[in-house]
Amino acid sequence: MTKRVVVVTGGSGFIASQIILQLLQQGYAVRTTVRSLQKADLIRQMLATGGVTDLTDLEVTTADLTSDANWSTVMRGATYAIHVASPTPNRVFKDENDMIRPAVAGVRRVLTAARDAGVKRVVLTSAYGAIFAGHPHRTTPYTERDWSDVTAKGVHAYQKSKTLAEQAAWAFIKREGHGMELAAVNPVGVMGPVLADDYSHSNVQIYQLLTGQLKAVPHVDSGYVDVRDVASLHLLAMTAPEAAGERFLATTGETLSMLDVATLLRQAFPAFATRLPTRTIPNAVVKAAAWIKPELKMIASIVGTYAGTSNAKAVKLLGWQPRSAQTAILATAQSMIDLGIVTAP
Repeated sequence: MTKRVVVVTGGSGFIASQIILQLLQQGYAVRTTVRSLQKADLIRQMLATGGVTDLTDLEVTTADLTSDANWSTVMRGATYAIHVASPTPNRVFKDENDMIRPAVAGVRRVLTAARDAGVKRVVLTSAYGAIFAGHPHRTTPYTERDWSDVTAKGVHAYQKSKTLAEQAAWAFIKREGHGMELAAVNPVGVMGPVLADDYSHSNVQIYQLLTGQLKAVPHVDSGYVDVRDVASLHLLAMTAPEAAGERFLATTGETLSMLDVATLLRQAFPAFATRLPTRTIPNAVVKAAAWIKPELKMIASIVGTYAGTSNAKAVKLLGWQPRSAQTAILATAQSMIDLGIVTAP
């Protein structure tokens, strides 16, 4: 029997690599895209770390979100596509459209190629950033019904890019989808085991904490979720009939501060205790520093803001059961120690 082909964009990414791992384990054939085939060895390395060494059903090919080249070939014969690739949050930019335009154009490019190839359903990796931004007086948990207000003052370009890209995807499906289905997954802070020393921007916080780079931390609250559970939610969104036309907030429903994360790490890894901060930085100091250091603008835009989330929809509709935030955070740290990315004092 011929295996169903699933296209996964951006295969060398933190979330994408876990999605590929689970697809191969569940018997799918995977065709994944990278901007350069130099990333192919990294993908194989990560899959081996994750326990998959038989890569007979994996094809790695090149395609770039900024070009039409090769996308029609990438999608040929695929039943499903999972669009994970997106411009990485660049903390320093002259024009926010440099981040927004590629994200929106990339989504349309992938959806057009998928539709033309007869793909049944596309799952879009969106973000919590498309849900929470621009709501300064929030007091109740965010859900899938919420959208970031990109017109609000102080919303970072990354949150705008994720919001406008997801909105472009839903508009495309409505006007030009010709029956193709779409589901979206919106993860909060993604933790969990890293599979190589080329790790995601979402794990940088753990690296900085364990290496003693943060003497004090900003007052930033966040939801957290394990990358393995983000991947499993993508697969549920890909196949469940009831997931068509829906978006799913990938969160444990817990909210932790950066100081809470440091405390968890101190308790679990006492050898690193002397490096881990015990103080917070006043919000006003963080905001003032962002004027001097543009790379702090994204953090400054969210200090002191409410970050409660609900996973009720994914749990009830799809039967999704995520690990705890603590499990996800400690798995990140343990994997970094195991891979030698960080070493104890």
